[in-house]
Amino acid sequence: MSKPVLWLRCEKKEFERRAALTPTTAKKLLNTGFDIFVERDDQRIFDDSEYEAVGCKLVDNNSWPSAQKSVPIIGLKELPESTDPLPHTHIQFAHCYKNQGGWSKVLSRFHRGGGTLYDLEFLTDAQGRRVAAFGFHAGFAGAAAGALAVAANRKGEELGHLTPYENETAMVDDVKARLGGGGKGLKALVIGALGRCGRGAVDLFQKIGLEDADIIKWDLDETAKGGPFNEILEVDVFVNCIYLSSKIPPFVTHETIDKAGKGRRLAVVVDVSCDTTNPFNPIPIYNVNTTFDKPTVPVPVAEGNPPLAMISIDHLPTLLPREASEQFSTDLLPSLLEFPSRQTSRVWVDSEKLFKEKLASAAEVEGL
Repeated sequence: MSKPVLWLRCEKKEFERRAALTPTTAKKLLNTGFDIFVERDDQRIFDDSEYEAVGCKLVDNNSWPSAQKSVPIIGLKELPESTDPLPHTHIQFAHCYKNQGGWSKVLSRFHRGGGTLYDLEFLTDAQGRRVAAFGFHAGFAGAAAGALAVAANRKGEELGHLTPYENETAMVDDVKARLGGGGKGLKALVIGALGRCGRGAVDLFQKIGLEDADIIKWDLDETAKGGPFNEILEVDVFVNCIYLSSKIPPFVTHETIDKAGKGRRLAVVVDVSCDTTNPFNPIPIYNVNTTFDKPTVPVPVAEGNPPLAMISIDHLPTLLPREASEQFSTDLLPSLLEFPSRQTSRVWVDSEKLFKEKLASAAEVEGL
């Protein structure tokens, strides 16, 4: 019986430094009999030598298209846009199961190539909860970015280039310093505060020194009445952490922003969920993703009203790439150990079933 194999591809998304497999988890897979190929990657937070030291086989950067079709390819972010057919099995976030922009074209590549997609967002346990998610670090980093944008706003400036931090302590210290020594006096509202993402946002605000009364924590009960919510306009930074799969009333709109006039306190909105092209987006005040080199985009406001910045970076956890990768990869490991039995392992069987359903829908849309 041949050894199970995984091929860790490099990430082509600009500024992305995380990895789906870390040297720590790769070693555990190797110890159970896997062969692990790792593409060389100067952008990744983990040095190539860290993988080589635990026994991985290094291969050229972005060489996965030449791998045998039977070799599963694992990565994090979506592949670069292309029309090339995909004959391999891919384990990754593809962002194409919720009718996001271009979703059918992404899946049509698998249809034409005969490959399979196991979307990391939809690997779930028996209770329907994701087996691995970056939620906590997404919320933590999103709140940090929001606080940094408030600090810039207070100086009449826009937030500049964001650079990933070596560790959490470095991030917290930098945010506190830019706020003038800490976050006391800053007021924040987190929607989705009971989830992993929301807990991460709350944790960051606590660690930079916000008083508990100034961290407003909302979840299903508080939003049940339906938006828009004027309370959002009465804080310095609003962080959206909800996972949305159906249409709900918007949380905030251009109309409510303009109605607040010159008295609006809200200076920064952070959409950690960042489903910019999702037709159900509950924050319909922006339509573009922001990036690490330009992390904010101005929200149009009535003349004379205070500025409002929007952050919609779709890979926020890479602000803490090493810690975020270690946590995610550790959580994913038990499922990866079952991957050789994916024809019978429930988590993989369910994922493939969902893929085939979405693939059929895409084929119909694309006329394949």
